[in-house]
Amino acid sequence: MKVGVLTGGGDCPGLNAVIRAVTLALQQHGAAVWGIEQGFRGLLEGRGRELHPADVAGILAEGGTILGTDNRCDPFAMRSDAGGEPADRSAQALGQARDWGLDALVAIGGDGSMAIAHRFHEAGLPVVGVPKTIDNDLALTDRTFGFDSAVAVVAEALDRLATTARSHRRVMLCETMGRYAGWIALEGGLAGAADAILLPERPYEVAAVAAFCAAREARGLSTLICIAEGAHAAGEGLAVRARLPGSPDPLRLGGAAERLQQALQPQLASEVRSAVLGHTQRGGTPTAYDRVLATRFGVAAAELVRQRRFGRMVALQGDACGDVALADVAGRSRNVPEGHALLHAAQALGLCLG
Repeated sequence: MKVGVLTGGGDCPGLNAVIRAVTLALQQHGAAVWGIEQGFRGLLEGRGRELHPADVAGILAEGGTILGTDNRCDPFAMRSDAGGEPADRSAQALGQARDWGLDALVAIGGDGSMAIAHRFHEAGLPVVGVPKTIDNDLALTDRTFGFDSAVAVVAEALDRLATTARSHRRVMLCETMGRYAGWIALEGGLAGAADAILLPERPYEVAAVAAFCAAREARGLSTLICIAEGAHAAGEGLAVRARLPGSPDPLRLGGAAERLQQALQPQLASEVRSAVLGHTQRGGTPTAYDRVLATRFGVAAAELVRQRRFGRMVALQGDACGDVALADVAGRSRNVPEGHALLHAAQALGLCLG
C-alpha cells in the first residue's frame, strides 16, 4: 500500500508530529508513505518524495511542517496569476495521484482543507482527514492540535503586557488570531488574567468597554483587554486587513485592536496602547499537549487507512480519539456558544465581555 500525506492551509505547531506518527505507524505494517509538498499544490504540480523513518526523526518538537503548505490552492477552483474565473483542475491532481500509485491520502488541515479533501474523496481518491487549526473551530472535534500552543503564546504575551500596563496605568489591548471564532482569545484571556475579553460571537458596546476601563482607572488600576481579530462593535463589520481572491478563506482579518484603541482613547485619561500577536501564535515549538494530541491523531489516521475506512476525519470527543464523516465537517465551523462554561467563569470573575 502507498499512502500520500500532505499539510494544507496555514501552518501550526504539531504538523510534524502528525507526519511523523502517520509515517511510523503505517511503515510498521509495510506501507510506503509519500510526502506531498506544499499542500494540494504539490498534488497538482507533482512535487513529492517518499518518507522514511530517518526523514521524520527529530521533528516531533519542530514547528511548521517539513512538507511545506499552501493556503491559497483549491484544485477545484484554481485562479491563474492573471486572474479570471476559477478553473477546476481536480482531474489533473487525481491523475498525479494515479501516476504516483497512491492508494489513499491523509490530508492534514483546517475547515478549508477538509472541504477539499471531502471533494477528492467523492471524486474517487480515498481520503482520511486530520483536523488542524490554531483556531479550534472545526466542527465535531472538541480540540484541534495547534490550539494549545497558540493559547500558550497569548497567555505569555498577556503576562508581559500586564507588567508594562501596571507600570504606566495604561489600557493595553492584545489582538489574537482565531478568524470568526473566539476560542483563542477566550482561553488565552483567561490564562493570561485579562480584565476584558472580546469575542466575534458577542459584538461589544464601545460605551460599555469604555465605562469598564474608566471605573478601573478611577481606582488607579490598569486594564488588560484580550480581543479576537474577528471581534467588532455592535453595528460594525469585521476589521479586514486584506482580501485574497482564490483563497478558500479570502478575508484576512486584522485591525480589531487598533480600531478599539482609537474608539477608547478619547473617552479615557489613561493612555491606550495595542499589540497584535499575529503569526507568533502559529510559530515555534508545540506544547507537550499538542505533541501528544497530534501523535494520537496521526496514529488514528493510520489506523483508519489500514482499516480502509475512508471519507472520515479523526476527531477528539471527550478524552476519546474517534472519527467522524468528512461530509459532516466540510463547510462547517464551531464557534463559542452562548452559555459556554468558560464564559460563565469569565463573568463570575467580573471580567468585561463587551
